[in-house]
Amino acid sequence: MFGNTDVPVYLFTGFLESGKTTCIREVIEEGNFTDGKRSLLILTEEGEEELDEMLLRTNKIDVITVENENEFTELVCLHNAKKYRSDRVVIEVNGMWSLDRVYNEVLPENWVVIQTFTTVNAQTFDMYVNNMKSILMSHFQMADLVIFNRCTSDMDKPSMRRKVKGINRMAQVMFEAEDGSVENNIEEELPYDINASEITLEDDDFGLWYIDVTENPERYTDKTITFKGQVYRSDNFPSGTFVPARAAMTCCADDIQKIGFLCHADAAELLDKDEWVTVSVHVKPEFNPQYQQMYPVLWADEIKKAEPPEEEIVYFS
Repeated sequence: MFGNTDVPVYLFTGFLESGKTTCIREVIEEGNFTDGKRSLLILTEEGEEELDEMLLRTNKIDVITVENENEFTELVCLHNAKKYRSDRVVIEVNGMWSLDRVYNEVLPENWVVIQTFTTVNAQTFDMYVNNMKSILMSHFQMADLVIFNRCTSDMDKPSMRRKVKGINRMAQVMFEAEDGSVENNIEEELPYDINASEITLEDDDFGLWYIDVTENPERYTDKTITFKGQVYRSDNFPSGTFVPARAAMTCCADDIQKIGFLCHADAAELLDKDEWVTVSVHVKPEFNPQYQQMYPVLWADEIKKAEPPEEEIVYFS
């Protein structure tokens, strides 16, 4: 771990009593740390659950606790990793601490985040959405896997899933019932016929389509999709391309951003920035090296000027 050797880091985020410690224990019990390497577990708050000392000892996991955010520094990380000769690091992050600070100021340069788990107590989810939405959404933004635990059958899981996907379309979302059973394939009820060869999106349908085509681009291969978008171009776009975009509110009014997919069109350079157009496109998924998976790319069949939709902002609630 010394010198320039990369140190793998696993982050577990979420509010107090969201199930972070339970998630860490399950990851350990599944045998993920049985390779003989030493692990450093950094705890940043004291929750109700505690990890069994025998489980930690058997898996060569050393534990330190840093309960003050200002004391959680790069120097503390380096000192303890050297002290315990750690080969990897697991951090249970206090849900009220700044994840941006952890990523940009605390983690040493050669500490590489391999995976970020975010746990959510489904029974208190609405309360946090209503009172601490910006903090909660920052957790989703960083997550590779979001786990809603303590779920009940009457909960609106598609809506919960959309709130995550609206922030981080690449995050996996899993739902765990109170009995421990897991459900990770929550089917969204789409407002259009997915089996049709031609699909016309209503203005309010764009958000659902955007999430579904990101996750399942193969469903839309060579289908013709017609929708309304606003012309967005950047200097670093390839010639003959633009994005028919919509403005989406992922957290609050101060957090509106353009979303959409690159579209190939012969007339791309002739389009005026921010003008509204109705596009008919066909979808051709391509492998995206950034996301390491297939990703939707659009090819324009027709572009027509259009009036703005009655509601210009896309919501994911």
